[in-house]
Amino acid sequence: MRVVIAEDQALLRDGMSRLFGDHGHDVLAAVGDPDRLRAAVTRHRPDLAVVDVRMPPTFTNEGIAAARWIRETYPDVAVLVLSQHVESAGAVELVSQPAFGYLLKDRVLDVAEFLEAAERVQRGGSALDPQVVARMVAAGPSGTLAKLSQREREVLSLMAEGLTNGGIAARLVLTERTVESHVRAVLSKLDLPGNPDGHRRVQAVLSYLRTQPQY
Repeated sequence: MRVVIAEDQALLRDGMSRLFGDHGHDVLAAVGDPDRLRAAVTRHRPDLAVVDVRMPPTFTNEGIAAARWIRETYPDVAVLVLSQHVESAGAVELVSQPAFGYLLKDRVLDVAEFLEAAERVQRGGSALDPQVVARMVAAGPSGTLAKLSQREREVLSLMAEGLTNGGIAARLVLTERTVESHVRAVLSKLDLPGNPDGHRRVQAVLSYLRTQPQY
């Protein structure tokens, strides 16, 4: 996998560069601001861009703006956004797209999980931090999401992360048949089609969340 990294903190930038390199991936550029990120993506056309949300000059939403530019200009380049805190403003239009991920930075500490998420995004899948998904789910209209049980909300969050029924079963320590039942209930209560394809299922859930006025 060919990777470009944009992170203004030099220590984390170097650490991620070594992490990808040590696991057989090619880091084409590691930069600290959105202008150099755009230049690196234009020059290298990487498979994946790893982008910090807050970068110079204002340290607000430069990363989200750069991620949006990458997806619009080079749709073949997957994007994995990293943030110190949950900041969903401006990202909802992106999370319903394939080849996009949004993780909190502490996920990098779990190397295997982080790399698996990065590789899944590069392959065209989704990778969303549970805390990000939880905020989106909580922001849904009370009249609809109130229909879901606590367990169904957990399943919805894991569906939106991109996990298969088997992955959800392992995370929640349930049987896969039980998860299938919960998924059917979630999709039915949210009036979403029960498509068996994992990625399309994520897209359906995120498309639903994306319509909410809080975002």
